[in-house]
Amino acid sequence: MREVSLSLAWIPVAAYVIGSIPFGMLLAKMFGGVDVRQAGSGNIGATNVARVAGPFPGILTLALDGVKGAAAVWLAARFTSDNAMWMIVAGLAALVGHCFPIWLRFRGGKGVATAAGMFLALCWPAALGAIGIFLLVVVFSRYVSLGSVAAAAAMPLLIYLLWAPHHAPPPVVTFGAFAAAMLVVYKHDANIQRLVEGREPRFSFEKSKDGE
Repeated sequence: MREVSLSLAWIPVAAYVIGSIPFGMLLAKMFGGVDVRQAGSGNIGATNVARVAGPFPGILTLALDGVKGAAAVWLAARFTSDNAMWMIVAGLAALVGHCFPIWLRFRGGKGVATAAGMFLALCWPAALGAIGIFLLVVVFSRYVSLGSVAAAAAMPLLIYLLWAPHHAPPPVVTFGAFAAAMLVVYKHDANIQRLVEGREPRFSFEKSKDGE
C-alpha cells in the first residue's frame, strides 16, 4: 500500500499545476488588453474579469476555471480506478493551485468556479444544488460574493445528503468538502467584511473600476 501511495504522489502535484493555470489573467490580457491583477479588485477570477474585460472573457474564465477542478478529479479517477480519497485530494490540490498559484506569487482567485468543477466531477447532484443556491442568492441580492459563500457553506451538507442513495460519503470526502468550503470562505474574508459594512459592490456586467 505504501508503494502504491508513493507511486501516485504525482497526482496532487499535477492537479496543483492544473489548478494554478491563471486563465483569468490570460483571457483579460487577450480580450481586454489589461492586467486583471491591476484592475478592479485585482482578483483573477471570473467576476473581476467580466468587470474589467467584458462578459465573454468573464464567462470563458468561469468555464475554464471550472474545467481545472473537474480535470484534476478526472485525472485521479482515471489512474486510481475511481478511488474517492485520491479524487478528493486531487480536487483540493487543484483548488489550492487556483487560490495560491506559484506563477503569481501565490496570489490567485477565490476558488468558486474551480470548486464547482471539482464537485461536479465528484458528486454532480450536490454540485448542482450548490450552483442553484448560488444563483438564487445572486439573483435576489446581486452580491456574487454572498452567493459564493452561501454555496460553499452548503456544499458539505449537500455532499453528505446526495453522495449516493442511502449511502453517506467516505469520511475523507466529507472532510475534503469541509476543507474546500473553508478555503473558499476564507478567500472571501474581505468581501464578508465589506458586506457587513455595506460597502460590497453589487454585480454588473458593465466594465467598472470596482471589483469583487
